[in-house]
Amino acid sequence: MTSDIQRARWGSRFIISAIAQGGILTSFAIFFIVSQFIFSNKLDMIQFLSLSFDGPAKWFFLGIIFYLIFIVAIAVTAIFYIQLEINLQRKLSKFINALVWIHLFGMNIGGPLATILMIFAGLAGSGILSVFSGGDIGPEDVNIMTSFITPIAISISILSLGVISGGVAYIKTFFISKRV
Repeated sequence: MTSDIQRARWGSRFIISAIAQGGILTSFAIFFIVSQFIFSNKLDMIQFLSLSFDGPAKWFFLGIIFYLIFIVAIAVTAIFYIQLEINLQRKLSKFINALVWIHLFGMNIGGPLATILMIFAGLAGSGILSVFSGGDIGPEDVNIMTSFITPIAISISILSLGVISGGVAYIKTFFISKRV
């Protein structure tokens, strides 16, 4: 007899990816904390970013917040697939499996990549990255912000394709697929 854990293949994959994304965000947090200790004689990063929130630094904070939201969204998506696979005992066809792979890829590549780009856009635009390269904090460079627009848009497109694919897969499986 197959256990529920073995049948919840997609639910398990989304849970594992949420844990991995949480690990990536935790690594970022550790990096910023260690950087603050290393460069504490030059600046207080969080205080500087907080004081310059009206400028490009807001993208740093928005990127962190959106990354947290994506981690929760990935975990909640796992619950949806567990509902299909375990509770409703729906069978996922090969076509649906392909759509769910696109969903998993889009949510784990597109969303986090967009937020990471937002984080670095905020750091670059506020001048914080110049401290990491050995320089001093320069004036805000708004022109550097425009170089992030296209990559962020492409990342959001990947995310959107994944979410739409997952929505189609879930709705088709929920309403049309047969029980296992």
